[in-house]
Amino acid sequence: MKLGNAVLTAENLIAGYGEHAVCGPLDVEVFSGQVLGMVGENGAGKSTLLRTMIGAQAAIEGDAHVLGLMPDDRSALFRSKVSVLLDEDAYFDSLTVREHLSLVARGHGLANPDAAVESEIEFFELQTVADAFPDQLSSGQRRKLLLASAFIRPFELLVLDEPEQRLDTRMRGLLAQRIARTAKKNAAVVMVTHDADVAQAACTRAVIVDAGGARVVSTDEAVARIRR
Repeated sequence: MKLGNAVLTAENLIAGYGEHAVCGPLDVEVFSGQVLGMVGENGAGKSTLLRTMIGAQAAIEGDAHVLGLMPDDRSALFRSKVSVLLDEDAYFDSLTVREHLSLVARGHGLANPDAAVESEIEFFELQTVADAFPDQLSSGQRRKLLLASAFIRPFELLVLDEPEQRLDTRMRGLLAQRIARTAKKNAAVVMVTHDADVAQAACTRAVIVDAGGARVVSTDEAVARIRR
């Protein structure tokens, strides 16, 4: 089956800080319809590698490309095609849950933003706090708000750093299913995860980050690594 052009590529990519290499080199291509999981021990460098793959920090060596271009989150084209949820909480204290989602939906030109907002509120079970401000939410509810903000907008690449954080088991399962469905609808997904069930349900391939290295493996091997 012809996959077409890769949405994300990494070539001999080494991630780290300054001159200190944390992990790599990594060579991988991610195509539309695929979910690439990144797994490994805490501190192995998964998030650092993920950030380097999307240009959020400079590579020590090698290259990464998103949709054939060098990633640049200052670029309007990059921002229109790539939806990113990293490990930091990014929201406006003065906006309610519904207002946050409406801002994102309208900013990305959704045809029916109000319906999209209500759909995300329902999926992430935020109905009782839809008119609450971020500081009135639990940590799990804030995580759901950030996930809803990532999903509500159009994208060709979805980047998630431990999306299962602070979610209960049921919501983790629903999220994994949604990630898999999202990829099948003509998107690529790259995510860091520590949850074996999420990886099993969502990922088509994975990268194990370990002992300074990064290698592409099957989902089954990645799941076994998480569970060992």
